[in-house]
Amino acid sequence: MANLTSLKVKNARPGTYGDGKGLYLRVKPSGSRSWILRVQHQGRRQDIGLGSVDDVSLAEARDSASRLRRIARLGNDAIAERDRGKIRVVTFQEAADLAYAELGKGWSEKTALQFKSSLDLHVVPSLGRKRVSDIETAQILAALGPIWTAKPQIARKVRHRILQVLAFAKSHGWRTSPLPELADLSRGLAKQPKSKGYSALPFSELPTFYAAERMKDASPARLALIFTILTAARSGEVRKARWDQIDLKAREWRRPGSIMKSGEPHVVMLSQQAIDVLKLASEQFCDEGLIFPSFHGKMLADMSLSKMMKLAGRSETVHGFRSSFRDWAAEKMPHVPAMVPEMALAHSVGTAVEKAYLRSDLKVLRMQLMSDWGAFVASESQKPPAKRSKK
Repeated sequence: MANLTSLKVKNARPGTYGDGKGLYLRVKPSGSRSWILRVQHQGRRQDIGLGSVDDVSLAEARDSASRLRRIARLGNDAIAERDRGKIRVVTFQEAADLAYAELGKGWSEKTALQFKSSLDLHVVPSLGRKRVSDIETAQILAALGPIWTAKPQIARKVRHRILQVLAFAKSHGWRTSPLPELADLSRGLAKQPKSKGYSALPFSELPTFYAAERMKDASPARLALIFTILTAARSGEVRKARWDQIDLKAREWRRPGSIMKSGEPHVVMLSQQAIDVLKLASEQFCDEGLIFPSFHGKMLADMSLSKMMKLAGRSETVHGFRSSFRDWAAEKMPHVPAMVPEMALAHSVGTAVEKAYLRSDLKVLRMQLMSDWGAFVASESQKPPAKRSKK
């Protein structure tokens, strides 16, 4: 006669409780509850796990126990029968961790860490313990709701990463139902505020800004800011720039993949104005190691260039100078093919077919474009920045 009830199962304290005919409820000190069936096979006792109480009800455990007891009485292996055709039950957190471990092999360290940290922070608390096979549109909307309008850019990335995890789970057979449709996920959420992007200095104001900056003390951060403008580079790439990446004769800054956002090497063609800044940096600091070292000889801090903007009374971002360059190229250099400034910015250009046929890095065109850009930026000043005063 059965001894357990659903209420007893729910309220059971740590210990082992029999239901009869070899079926037991095992409650661990942690509070986890699971079913165990005890049978005899070839003269030896077998304890067969039937699953967690969270996944298997009392009635389902009794049905499984009855079926497996018959298998054991016939002299067959009840454990093998239990596992035959069994589909692995995987939670979202388990699937996310496994996706991170496998997919992350093909990502940069930064991308992999952002993938994991964003899911751990914004998704795992609500979806982590749910079966990856059971997650549908409504659950994803509930997870995204708190950040959808408050942190729109992050929310869109998190949405993409959730679908990546579900697709990874489906490819491994842990999920059989189709992935939620992106259109349904969009319709179920509020309209996001329009992205403002990076605030950029209008290119028409750049010559005046540059002329004012070149007259100031040539600190490492200010020279780095000016070099950033002249090369349309990202500030992190400039802060990590080293002398062994520079070929003054070829007028090239050969950037290794390790400092690039894309992870791919990229060459910047240097205008005469950019070379003048490099020569001044060599005189002011050193001609080996970091080009723009801090006063302590280490890499400039992340906010050092932004501080120069604030000291100049500007609210625009350093990254916005890339937009200034792109706007200038579009409006003032319409005869230049669009892919030339895009390649200068280290952006991926062209369709897959176009990339297959594009064998040139367009260095000649990029050299002319960067020379024209340097001349425009320095149009109100033809001298290099003033040397830093020595005390």
